[in-house]
Amino acid sequence: MYSIIVVPPPTAEDGRGGGQVRLAPGERLTFGRSAADNDLRIPHDGVSRRAGEITAQGAFWILSNLSGRHTYVVENPEGAGEHIKVGPGRLDAPVPFEFSRIVLPAAGDLLSFEVWAPRHDYRRPDGTGPDGDTTAPAFSVDRTKRYFAVLAALCEPRLRGEPHAPLPTVDQVVDRLRPTWPAASRTSVQWNIDYLAVKLRLKPGPDTADTGPRLNGKKESLVSLALRFDLVREDDLVVLAGAAARRAAR
Repeated sequence: MYSIIVVPPPTAEDGRGGGQVRLAPGERLTFGRSAADNDLRIPHDGVSRRAGEITAQGAFWILSNLSGRHTYVVENPEGAGEHIKVGPGRLDAPVPFEFSRIVLPAAGDLLSFEVWAPRHDYRRPDGTGPDGDTTAPAFSVDRTKRYFAVLAALCEPRLRGEPHAPLPTVDQVVDRLRPTWPAASRTSVQWNIDYLAVKLRLKPGPDTADTGPRLNGKKESLVSLALRFDLVREDDLVVLAGAAARRAAR
């Protein structure tokens, strides 16, 4: 059974990759500029002759950066900006993402190729557990409330596969919400953003004596928190669809 699938980058000749490379646990794949020294050739003058090595494990893979000067970035396209950095000369860096994009800096260009790992297993609650009080939720959000729709609209560009997309403006959020919230306005959207900042404890509430430091980049802080802790997932974007679209998705 193969555990890792490597999807080579498109070639300059036909714009397509050279076919998937499958690795069983324990198998390795080297990549770099040299065709003689590597399993996967990346023909670019800015890529080291032996640039790196991928090793398959059971449910993850490890990346070795064999270059002497360049840091590689491994992005999680499904994680809305989640990434790890693998510095020059770093060996056996574990990569936990199920779907990854390796980005190589190359003489002014950014080259990338994909690595797919097996779907991870998760513990399923068995309905039994120790007696006592239920653990309080880390974040209390109600997905039926308008503040959640505002948060989903803020997160949408990055959840759609653009991890570095600029956040929408308040006016853009208003326009996005109008089909399901006709009365949406700049004032109501901004009120919900302020409410979220208090609800998610990014700033103290108005009834406290301590006003706390000024929260610069309020939208960025909200989106960063929501995406880091999966408060909003891609499936939650259905709250932005009209009633007909929601019924069709069921």
